[in-house]
Amino acid sequence: MILNRVDIQNYKNVEEAHLAFSPNVNCLIGNNGMGKTNILDAIYYLSFCRSSTSQTDASVIRHEEAFMMLKGHYTRRGVNEEISMALQRGKRKIARRGAKEYKRLSEHIGMLPIVMVSPTDWDLIRGSGEARRRLMYQIISQGDHQYLEALINYGKALEQRNAMLKQEINDRLLYESVEHTLCAAAATIHAARKEWAEAFVPTFTTYYNAIADSDEQVQIGYQSHLNEASMEDVLEHNRQRDLFLGYTSAGVHRDDLELMLNGHPMRTTASQGQCKTYTVALRLAQYDFLKQTSSTTPILLLDDIFDRLDARRVERIIDLVSTDRFGQIFITDTNRAHIDEIMQRMSGDHALFAVDHGHCQPVEGLNA
Repeated sequence: MILNRVDIQNYKNVEEAHLAFSPNVNCLIGNNGMGKTNILDAIYYLSFCRSSTSQTDASVIRHEEAFMMLKGHYTRRGVNEEISMALQRGKRKIARRGAKEYKRLSEHIGMLPIVMVSPTDWDLIRGSGEARRRLMYQIISQGDHQYLEALINYGKALEQRNAMLKQEINDRLLYESVEHTLCAAAATIHAARKEWAEAFVPTFTTYYNAIADSDEQVQIGYQSHLNEASMEDVLEHNRQRDLFLGYTSAGVHRDDLELMLNGHPMRTTASQGQCKTYTVALRLAQYDFLKQTSSTTPILLLDDIFDRLDARRVERIIDLVSTDRFGQIFITDTNRAHIDEIMQRMSGDHALFAVDHGHCQPVEGLNA
């Protein structure tokens, strides 16, 4: 899959941009805070119908503007595709494929597979379980619509059950009517996550070792209440506790990933370089997983990827992304030397853009 062109209007600090891209490597250079990440985030939004950050939709509209609009022109499986996203303040989001509007945004997820490496990946290690559950969502949902539908159904049923608990309803039959949907969805979610974890870890380990070039041992453990019991048993075991607390205290919405280095938690023992290596390896393994499970080659977004890494690890990452296993790549950096080195190593043509205060302009040639 190739993103040939993107049109951006009023997205974060980007007032207007019309950018034509290389099918190979696209580099955005500029100082921090100029809008490089916002360009990548707009591309991400066209795939996921949402920002890569936890920002609300309203916050992505440029300050004091009434709307934002994104339009991507793709080549997918040999066919030209046009995807557009429009959002007005106070109104619902509209997503279209060609001239046809999606009835449900979930129908679009997975059509344009994408992987983004960004500084916010730090939250995968130091943040709460929500960040790691989001990682599983980003990976599995793009290739498994049954999993995505189960997540949606689970979320709705969980909201209903929590509302009943908050109201201190104690009618067993009412709970069973909601819990039937909750348990069926939970079983699908747990099975998909367990299967993913088993397939994902070996690839992740290979990437980590390639970047670190050391004998460090990395592990990822999938933690879930459903590893030991069914959702039905979990709910029954916690029923009185949930009534006291006023919310559902256990289930797949509490799942987590245990990220380990040499038998110890990453968040307490790893250096900044090890943490960055770990998250980059996670994302590159995500790319391989999507490429294998999807019939469409993903787009790879690398945002400020070389920060907090020593020269040796930077060189190994450049070597990895320079291979033909990756498709179209977008890279941002403040360091022109990194960008020039990448473009010199990669075969095929490339495009270079300078970003300044939300304005993005093409730059001709190396060392321009």
